[in-house]
Amino acid sequence: MANIREHCSWVHMREPKKATEKAKDIVRMTVAKARLLRPQQDIVVSVEPSALVIGGGVSGMTAALALAKQGFKVYLVEKEPELGGLLRKLNRVYPTFRKASEIVEGLMRAVGAEDNIEVLTSTRVEQVKGFVGNFSVKLRRASGEEMDIFVGTIVVATGAVEFEPKDLYGYGELEGVITQLQLEEMLREGKLGKPRAVVFILCVGAREEEDPRTYCGRICCTTALKNAVLIKEESPDTEIYVLYRDIQAPGKEYEELYLRARESGVKFIRYGPEKPPKVAKSGDGLEVRVYSTLLDRELILSCDLVVLSTPLVQHEDGRALSRLLKVPLGQDGFFLEAHPKLRPVEFASDGIFLCGTAHAPKPIAECVAQARAAAGKAAILMGARELRTEAITAVVDPGKCIGCGLCAELCPFGAPVIEGRKAKIREAVCKGCGTCAASCPRNAITMRHFTDEQIRAQIEALLLGR
Repeated sequence: MANIREHCSWVHMREPKKATEKAKDIVRMTVAKARLLRPQQDIVVSVEPSALVIGGGVSGMTAALALAKQGFKVYLVEKEPELGGLLRKLNRVYPTFRKASEIVEGLMRAVGAEDNIEVLTSTRVEQVKGFVGNFSVKLRRASGEEMDIFVGTIVVATGAVEFEPKDLYGYGELEGVITQLQLEEMLREGKLGKPRAVVFILCVGAREEEDPRTYCGRICCTTALKNAVLIKEESPDTEIYVLYRDIQAPGKEYEELYLRARESGVKFIRYGPEKPPKVAKSGDGLEVRVYSTLLDRELILSCDLVVLSTPLVQHEDGRALSRLLKVPLGQDGFFLEAHPKLRPVEFASDGIFLCGTAHAPKPIAECVAQARAAAGKAAILMGARELRTEAITAVVDPGKCIGCGLCAELCPFGAPVIEGRKAKIREAVCKGCGTCAASCPRNAITMRHFTDEQIRAQIEALLLGR
């Protein structure tokens, strides 16, 4: 857009006569179209004042509580037998080092005490029909029981899962090679003991040029720092090495966590992506060979435990939900927002919002903030009890329509539907993009405010004026 403005400005300054003629053409075309304009009315859609929150982790429970406290009915759906999500498996959270169980139990008590929240565990979303303000959702319980609900908005808070580093650094083959999540469980249950030495390897399965996980895991470095500090505090004699490509510890609190780890005696060794560490069995323990880019030589580390920091990834249920709700996934596999700055918690499809690690890997504080933002957006929509949409939508001529279904297949928003062998446009869903009108083989679909007659008049005005 900036380049276009610069070009137009350049033309105006360098070739004023051509610029003036272009302006005359635009005015003439606009007048020709204006003669054929017809008054349009905005479409008013009623909004059901209830919400469906999919996912019972910290993001889902936070969003549900925020909506319920504003007086809206909330259905909180969780596929697992209990709420809590990934947070249930953690030991302590950074930078406060508070027990994760305290956070989960506090949220669960608050959810249980809220009359406006109906918790549905061991439940999955089976089918979603309708549009903004009027979603008909079919749920299926683990027992096989089906349940139908009617809601005005949907919040996606399905979370993510830890990447399982199969075939990397001997994981699954060598005893003592574990992930950060497995270490969290050992620390939480007090099963770690006092190992002689522990080696953390960061960026495992992430930031690879040819790998689908090219993104930074964001929370991997700080999780490793937190666990390194915890091990050092419980067992000061344990040698801890952190093998890193880059340390991502942004902000004052995380920088202090990094300094705390160094002051406690944690040793940091930088390796290059072209020479990753190698892990092998050595006697009763493990041996890690790593080429230090700072010392410019290979180091051999003997240890009892190798902990791999892996990124969070989208799970299969999230991909299935994407197809069910007809909302997109990004290149990294996570749900894609409508706009990273202007609409960071919304999908392009109205009435559906997202938050937490379903959107991208992020720390708990960001998950909570985003959940409240998503709840706020949903509350604005439901609080108004009605929604006005743009009048510029598609319209079908039933006399020409043959019900081929091409429009329904191509529309990115799911506005056209086939009813009685004829296409019908759900105006509340239509965004006026024109995909259906351009693809219709029988020219049965017309865009209001951009009809064939209006566009033809513009072209004729342009050509006849020259």
